[in-house]
Amino acid sequence: MDPFSDEKVIDAWSRNASQWTDAVRGRHIESRERVTNRAIVDAVLGYSPQSVLDVGCGEGWLVRALSERVNTVVGVDAIPSLIERARAAGAGDYRQATYEEIALGAVDGTFDVVVCNFSLIGRTSVEQLFSAIPSLLSPQGVLIVQTLHPASSCGDLPYQDGWREGSWAGFGAGFTDPAPWYFRTLGSWVALFRESRFQLFDMREPIHPTTCKPASVIFIAGLARTSLPG
Repeated sequence: MDPFSDEKVIDAWSRNASQWTDAVRGRHIESRERVTNRAIVDAVLGYSPQSVLDVGCGEGWLVRALSERVNTVVGVDAIPSLIERARAAGAGDYRQATYEEIALGAVDGTFDVVVCNFSLIGRTSVEQLFSAIPSLLSPQGVLIVQTLHPASSCGDLPYQDGWREGSWAGFGAGFTDPAPWYFRTLGSWVALFRESRFQLFDMREPIHPTTCKPASVIFIAGLARTSLPG
């Protein structure tokens, strides 16, 4: 198996589903607890949706949080063991499907918000998913993506697209075999939205209160109503 591939991402997350569930439910991830969890909940609820699709829902924390305020919340994830854990915790409708399967129509219906919270890790699978999301949005629906901020996650490596080695540092004990991830520059993220028929409405940079640096970046986009120049 190629150590830098979408296939390896799925393999690594499958191996660490239990550890991830413990880390999230045990509140071991400091940046999420202090900044990014609230940032994504506020971003979604700011659009007063009646229906939400959480793509890459993991063990289901965001679905559970949104279900308190949203009529219909569906979570979908590629990892069967994460979906099992999400269902066991209750609240929400959970389905197992890869991003490639979603691109082929595995999820029915349309939603007021499609949200991807730190779940766009791969390369080709993410690009395929983006091409399918327009068909999952209601006419006035929005796509909300929270991901690592390119400026703060680049490290000492060149600021250019490419696969990076993963790390479970700061997530708690028991993790093995870190999942690789595909780094995109800010410009590449913007281009991905544009090429997938989206128009960016907003870009937010939640700031960590201690480091005073971006803990993430949140993109909010809707379907482009006219052809964009260029």
